[in-house]
Parts: sequence; C-alpha cells; structure tokens
Amino acid sequence: MTSCQTQYLLLLLLSVGVSAVEVQRPRGVPLSKRQFYEEGKPFTCLDGSRTIPFDRVNDDYCDCKDGSDEPGTAACPNGSFHCTNAGFRPGFIPSSRINDGICDCCDTTDEYNSGAACQNTCRDLGRKERESLQKMAEITKEGFLLKQQLIQEAKRGLEEKKAKQADIQIGKKDLEARVEALRTVKETAEQPEKEAKERHLKAWEEQKAVIQMEKDKAKMAEVLSELDDDADGSVSVAELLSHSELDPDSDGSFTEAEAQGLLGGVDNVDSVAFESVWNNIKDKYASEQANTETPAEVETTVEEVREPPSDNDSEQYPEEDIPEEEEEDDDEEDEEEDQEDGDYKQSPPPTQTPDKKEDDDEGTMPPFDQETQNLIDAAQKARDAFDEAERALREVDDQVKNLEKEISFDFGPNAEFAYLYSQCYELSTSEYIYRLCPFNRMSQKPKFGGSETNLGSWGHWSGPEDNIYSLMKYEHGTGCWQGPNRSTTIKLTCGKETVVISVSEPSRCEYLMEFITPAICQEPPSLDAALHGHEEL
Repeated sequence: MTSCQTQYLLLLLLSVGVSAVEVQRPRGVPLSKRQFYEEGKPFTCLDGSRTIPFDRVNDDYCDCKDGSDEPGTAACPNGSFHCTNAGFRPGFIPSSRINDGICDCCDTTDEYNSGAACQNTCRDLGRKERESLQKMAEITKEGFLLKQQLIQEAKRGLEEKKAKQADIQIGKKDLEARVEALRTVKETAEQPEKEAKERHLKAWEEQKAVIQMEKDKAKMAEVLSELDDDADGSVSVAELLSHSELDPDSDGSFTEAEAQGLLGGVDNVDSVAFESVWNNIKDKYASEQANTETPAEVETTVEEVREPPSDNDSEQYPEEDIPEEEEEDDDEEDEEEDQEDGDYKQSPPPTQTPDKKEDDDEGTMPPFDQETQNLIDAAQKARDAFDEAERALREVDDQVKNLEKEISFDFGPNAEFAYLYSQCYELSTSEYIYRLCPFNRMSQKPKFGGSETNLGSWGHWSGPEDNIYSLMKYEHGTGCWQGPNRSTTIKLTCGKETVVISVSEPSRCEYLMEFITPAICQEPPSLDAALHGHEEL
C-alpha cells in the first residue's frame, strides 16, 4: 500500500470514527493485544518467559523481562504505553514517560497520576488531520483522474507512433530503391566523365611535353652559342673548361679529361653532335649572362625580394590579440570598401576549370572542351541528386531509430509517464538552476554565470519491488573533485501538476530531487476496503 493510499485510509477511518470506539482493557494495552490480558486468569508474559497472577499486571513492579506485565506504569524500562487518543490516531510512547508531568498522549491518559494539568486535544488534532488528509485525498483523486487521461493519451500516441513507423518503413523502402537507382545513374554518368577528363589530361601532358621540348631546344641553341667562343659552330674542350660549374665531381678541379668526357670522349662537337651531349651539361650549366651581374645588381635584387617593414603596429601581434573594437572597425571599413568597389567593377561569373595548378614553364591547363564540360555537368548533377537522396535516407533511418526507441521505452505499466518524454522542468534556487529532462539527463547551472554541470544521465527505475516506478535514477554525471561521478535520485510524488519542488544533496555528489506528477497517483481505496483493513492501523 502506497503512502497516499495509507493517508486516504486514515481519513476514512477518522471520518467514520472507528478509532473513537472505547473497549474495556487494562491501562496501556492496545486493542490488538487485549486477548492476552483476561481479568481473573493468570497472565503469561508476551515473550513466554513466565506466568504470573493477573493481579500483578500494572502493580508498578516489573515481573516480565519484556515489560509486558506493566503496560500502564513506568516500572519496566523497556515497556511501552498505548495511547488510545479517541478522536485522533492511537499511538505508543516509552513507559518511562508515564506520569512524568509532561503530556505525551493527546487524551492525557499517560498522566493519570502525576497531577499535570493536561487537556484533551485529540478532537482538535483529529479535525486538523482530517482537513489535511481531506485536501490530500482530493489531490490524490484528481491526480488519479489526470493519470487516466495520460494513459489514454499515451495509448493514442503509441498507436499513432506505430502507424507512423509503418508509413516510414514503406517510404524507406521506396527511398532505398531510389538511392540505388540514382547510384546507378551516378556511376553511369561518372564513367564517361572520368574517361573524358583522362583524355583531356593526356592531351595536355602531350602538349606540355612538346612545349618543354621546344624550350629545351631553344635553351640548347642558346648554350651552344654562349660556349662557342670562336663562333666556328662547334664546342671544344678548351671552351668547355671556362665553365667550372660543369665539373662532374664538383671537387674544384675541372680537368680536360672530365671536359672531354662531357663531350662524349672527343675534343670537339659540332651543332649536330652537341645535341647528343646536351643532357650531360644542361643541369649544371650557368648562363654567362647571369654571371655578368655586378655585386651591386645582386644586392639590389635581394633588397627587392625583402618585404619593407610594415607601418601597421598591429602586425607585431597575433591576429587574435587585436582589440575587438579595432577588428570591428576594420571589418566595417572593408565592407565599405567592398561596396564602393562594387560600384565600379563586378566579379566575373564562376567558370568550370580543370583541377590543375598553374605551371610556370608550361602555363595553365586549358579549359575543358564543351563536350567534356557537358559530361562533367551531367555527372555532377547525378552526384547531387544521389547525395540528396542518400541524405534523405539517413534522416528516415534516424526517424525510425527514434520511434523504435520511444515505442520500446519503459514508461510505466500503462505508459502513464510517456508524456514526460522530450520535456524539461526547472527549479530555481538562490544559487542554481536545476533542470530535469525525464528519461534524458539532470543538470545544475550557476544562477549568475558559469558552466553547466551534469548531475546524471537516465539510468533506470529504482523504486522498491512493490513500487518500482516511485524513484528514478540518473547516473554517470560529471565527476566530483577527488570523488565519484555525480548521480541523482528522483522521488516521484502524487499531485495535480508536473513540477520540481525541491533538490538537496544528502550525500556528497549524490542528489535527491522531489518531483510531482499525476502519473504516480494511485486509485484511492474504497470505504469498504478501509473498514475491512482498519486493524492494520
């Protein structure tokens, strides 16, 4: 029986006056043990340790070890006194409080011989408790009615989700077929594109080879002219020795034998034969024109390469260190300049160019011919269509997974907690804002700035076996300094609203939250059930 049902049961008992019935029995004996105290018959201690004459019950002397022979006196240190409390709830107090001058029982029966001026407050207490229980009973009743609505809504929601899931599965099959069809179209379009690009690249490589060959021949003729000092149309060993950079072993000594080796083992080669030895010298040859530069010209060339010092002081620092205001001013000025430039010039429209970088020697690969460009455009269009369909399929897969997860989730015996899914609830305290997203996570954020702390992610229902849905457990939150990971237990309380009412930290890094929801409300017991089970109270 839950606490709400117990409280409702108390209200019914108080309302019908069950506990107000007075039954004759020895002082301090509860009604449930009256059969053990029969006047005129020997009394057996409730622990069975001994039997004594009945006139020794409540004689202010402790005969039984368990104190059961003195229920109405303070003789036994371990005894207990039953307060009848007619009009209110009965209860027990330690026997040491009997006749101690302090009124413990609202019906004053514990101070029968102390002379204390006690007043019977049971009826007043009973009235107040009935009012409180009546209010709680109304909340429980209304909460239970709301729970029935939540169950019906969850049932409809589940049917809708299953229908949506079926529709999505059908659509998914169509989409999968479309993706495969577009994949075939894409691959079909990419094959001629690839072949056309390869043909274009091959033609460009051949063209570059011709250009390079022509440049090489021109360079060879230039070098022949520079080496032919006597202008006889040939190059001799003596003429070659004037270029020490051609020394094959670079040992600083360019000999005639080495020069002769470069010329193919002869002393002289004409223009035709020079072509056959050109490869021996072209990589090391330094032009005489380059060697005629004066030191002053070289120094000027070096100075031109160097960057002049910048007048902008901000370049001394990393870009991210520039003050934000200056960056914003610079951005605004750049935007204004862009706008002004736009009045006088327009950017050329984008064109499709081959995926090749410029080459200083051979130039830039020429644009694709129209036929190749058409193949590229067709293949790109097929790729775009395939990518779009594949992206749509991934989105459908995500929808299916989310629906399957939600449909299979444990939202209670009748899915009464399903309405909490994808919702979040907050509680603001003097320092923090606590945020509970049921079945997801629990977090804490400082109220006046600071990062959010994870107090746990959804773990499982953790209530007792007979009421497992009364507690939620959130685990594996942010770790505490030199401590465990944070975790939170959510205690669910019956109510008409859905709201967080308190958060505490009873143990380090372990939080406790009280959460009101109608989904936890139980059906109030009937009057017949209350009357039948009043002995349990």
